[in-house]
Amino acid sequence: MDDHNIIIRPLITEQGTHLAGKIGAYSFEVNKHANKQQIKGAVERLYSVRVNSVRTANRKGKLRRKGRVFGYTANWKKAVVYLEKDYHIDLF
Repeated sequence: MDDHNIIIRPLITEQGTHLAGKIGAYSFEVNKHANKQQIKGAVERLYSVRVNSVRTANRKGKLRRKGRVFGYTANWKKAVVYLEKDYHIDLF
């Protein structure tokens, strides 16, 4: 997989920016089939940083309703990347 196919988008939230400033943890939406080693390598190459560890979570889609029709949003995978002490990503 290409690095841009592994990292779909950064998750910029209030909690995410707080964790980025406090402990250097950054959240990303990643490909559902990517493993921790692929995520670590992609973040290191795309943002020129050193990754300490990666935690992942599979997120289930939420129930949504449009009129009388019910459906679900897509399932997705979230990765929280912890960087080494002297590194940071300017995006957050």
